[in-house]
Amino acid sequence: MIADNAPFWRRKTLEQLNPQEWESLCDGCGLCCLQKLEDEDDNSVYYTRIACTLLDLDTCQCSDYPNRFAQVPDCIQLTPGKADQFRWLPATCGYRLVSEGKDLPAWHHLVCGDRQQVHEQRISQAGRMLSERDVHEDDWEDHLIFRAS
Repeated sequence: MIADNAPFWRRKTLEQLNPQEWESLCDGCGLCCLQKLEDEDDNSVYYTRIACTLLDLDTCQCSDYPNRFAQVPDCIQLTPGKADQFRWLPATCGYRLVSEGKDLPAWHHLVCGDRQQVHEQRISQAGRMLSERDVHEDDWEDHLIFRAS
């Protein structure tokens, strides 16, 4: 039994979160906005260092979050109903962790109160990304950084 005074992400399922709670689960790492490649042989997903054109390479924030779907048609909207598809998200992602019944890490802003910890702990790729405008798609394999677990 989880205590009533436990943080909302321990008390609630993803489906029970209000919009503000849902948005606050995002740690601001920007990893979901990196281009990914899928291995056709085993369906493994690999993250590249190549960022969506809307992602600010230093802050890891979307430069046009309210209009992102209009500007980037293949931008993926995370919703509670798609939690079974969160396997491609990084193992550190708050949405994935809560969907798997796990707690948020100590560096997550909801735990520590500091939105910069995701960058200071080098969870994000802040300052280490390239814009997809600057790298031809045929060269993305040259910029792999990790495999989704």
